[in-house]
Amino acid sequence: MHSTGAEVDGARGVLAVDSTAPDAAPRGLDAFRRGWETQIGDDVFQLPAFSPDTIGDFRVKGTVAKVHGAAIADLHAASATRTADAPGGDQDLVAMYVVQRGAWTLGGPPGRGEQTVPAGQFLVRHVGRLTAFETTAHLTAKFLVLPPGELKPLLGNRVITGPADSAEIRLLTALTDMIHTTVADLGPAGVEAAHGALIELAKAVAKGRFDDVEPRLAPALTQAAKDLADRRLADPELSPVMLARELNVSVRTLHRAFAAVGEQVAVYIRHRRLQEARLALTAPSGRLSISELAAHWQFADSSHFTRTFKKHYGQTPTEYARSTGAASLSPNRHLPGHGPAESA
Repeated sequence: MHSTGAEVDGARGVLAVDSTAPDAAPRGLDAFRRGWETQIGDDVFQLPAFSPDTIGDFRVKGTVAKVHGAAIADLHAASATRTADAPGGDQDLVAMYVVQRGAWTLGGPPGRGEQTVPAGQFLVRHVGRLTAFETTAHLTAKFLVLPPGELKPLLGNRVITGPADSAEIRLLTALTDMIHTTVADLGPAGVEAAHGALIELAKAVAKGRFDDVEPRLAPALTQAAKDLADRRLADPELSPVMLARELNVSVRTLHRAFAAVGEQVAVYIRHRRLQEARLALTAPSGRLSISELAAHWQFADSSHFTRTFKKHYGQTPTEYARSTGAASLSPNRHLPGHGPAESA
């Protein structure tokens, strides 16, 4: 069993635990609890009592970083874990669970049932009292403990859930990864900045959107939209409206985010489709007809595709194919791996 910690000062701490090695599990929970109490502190989050079967088989690998009143845990659990039925203890914090694999089931406050966070989802809520929870074996998840000050008024009694690949969560995840790798070396001002950025991104998650008044989040939203567009380039439904809907933001917010980095949504989509069409023109598996390219990449017709291609690249598709040494475009060839393209 391996456990290390490096507490720099009261505002920060780093804990690494690995009880996945053979014969390490019986001592794994004890090491994790000692490290948490020493490096993170019960003032941030009080670890609950665990069930006897968990105590005997606690195979977990992970790291925990403390930044002021916040803690970020990256956990990879080979074994299932389960708390005692009635952990007890008052708390006043905001907890966030981001599950990549497995599932995390949370007990609710009195009168409210359990909630399960499955793989690919997140959940955030205010916690006023310790409640029971259990996790499946082979869990991979992030667990964030956040101070309630600015977040509790946004949440109230709501429990917010959503996809773990949303723009806000992806940016938050990137920040937590950076904090893990740098917190031990940060000076006081750096710790304060990391804490502030963590709270701002958690607020964006709680609100369920990027605010127009938060231009710092625009680059992440723009990149999230581009990643989604790249996966859906051949989809006839691809548009700024569809991207905004999928990313849970307004169309206005999406346009403002692109404008902040000097781009336009529709222009990005058109240019990426042209890039893919240009690559297809010289594909070694066979040449493509202009009408097939126009239909597959969602141009209105072959004439519109040809005009747009020439305006962007200075050559028609036929001229480009010839200039690269490709064979003449065939009227009857199809996209590699696809059947006949439909007419635009």
